[in-house]
Amino acid sequence: MKSLYLKIAVTMLAALSLSLWAFTLISAQLEREFINPVFESMDQLELESAQAAWQRGGPAAVAVYMGHLDSMFGHSHYLLDSSGIDVVSGANQAGFLPHAPAGLSRGFVGGRFIVTHRSADGRWWFLSVGPQQPNRWELSPYYFLVIGVTAILCLLAALFVVMPIRNVTATVERFGQGDLSARTSLRRRDEIGSLAQSFNAMAERIERHMVSERRLLEDISHELRSPLARMKLAVKLARTSTDPGAALDRVDREVNRIAALTAEIAEVTRLEGDPQLLKSESVNLRELVQEAVNDCCGEVEPRECNIRFDAQSGGNSFCDKALLRRAVENLLRNAIRYSPENASIDVLLAQDNRNLRIAVRDYGPGVPDQSLLQIFEPFFRVDEAREMDSGGVGLGLSIVKRIVLLHQGTVTAHNADPGLRVEIALPR
Repeated sequence: MKSLYLKIAVTMLAALSLSLWAFTLISAQLEREFINPVFESMDQLELESAQAAWQRGGPAAVAVYMGHLDSMFGHSHYLLDSSGIDVVSGANQAGFLPHAPAGLSRGFVGGRFIVTHRSADGRWWFLSVGPQQPNRWELSPYYFLVIGVTAILCLLAALFVVMPIRNVTATVERFGQGDLSARTSLRRRDEIGSLAQSFNAMAERIERHMVSERRLLEDISHELRSPLARMKLAVKLARTSTDPGAALDRVDREVNRIAALTAEIAEVTRLEGDPQLLKSESVNLRELVQEAVNDCCGEVEPRECNIRFDAQSGGNSFCDKALLRRAVENLLRNAIRYSPENASIDVLLAQDNRNLRIAVRDYGPGVPDQSLLQIFEPFFRVDEAREMDSGGVGLGLSIVKRIVLLHQGTVTAHNADPGLRVEIALPR
């Protein structure tokens, strides 16, 4: 069966049938062990009472007693001798008696409910003949009630189980056909709701990665086009120029630029991979930032700049030490790239009740306010010509953003007048 609804309906019917079967067995067992013994004791008492009436007043007394039982129970009652002859009317009722050696019986015979009970000495039989067996169709309303309840339960199962699953299935099919925005709208708190939420989270990651890959491929093709064209021109100049060394130097610069671009792209790809690859450990941020500052000190000397590190806190963070240090170094190198000569670069480490904060500020020209969010996008450049002169490829701050997001943190930038201030906030 391919339909979950049909499977649920069949399962419920099977469970109902099994329950009815088990209930029947239990009822039969209870009837044999508890109910029938009580009725047999009553039959024995009625037989003894009929015998007493016979001894007291003969057939007339038996007729009175049996009439009393008839009016009380609605059945016909008889006292028979050992041959099955009614002592009151003389009618032969032997056809209702069980075959020897049985001394009692209870059940339907010939469409009527018959009860027989023999005395201990075998001289007397007590006989009760009930009305005709009831029409089985008289129970049909109960059958239809059971069928109706089962149908309602199946409908509820369809509404609360099958339909939500079909909704998730339809959403998955839309997503598989290329609609990356397809999401389920289920807000349940059970297993189906967990399935829907897991799918939405998975679809969100896949959409983000696919969009990022498409944008990355477009940017790569754009970024490689310019240096390759310049390399081709430089090669031609090297073949015809009287100073081939200058042309080869230009080729060398373009090769270095492409190598840097390739390395940065590989880093972005790794950061957008499996977050489970993070090597998290407890890291002292004061020491980590100090190491990054020391490594970058040599890069500021040609510009006669200096880095001022103010550590107002020495808190620890649970993070990937190598990745977070790479993020801090990228912020520092970005600040060095845009810092004017003989200027300072300020590095601040602080904390509040919720976050540890690392801020890097330069005293350069800053960026236009409308570009403060874009500077964290891959290959974005505020000044194309200036980036090309500096050797940047527009991925440094993008890598910072990805590293911080992997650590459940945030990164923001704003103009400090003068300069640009970029701040990383990591949860404590």
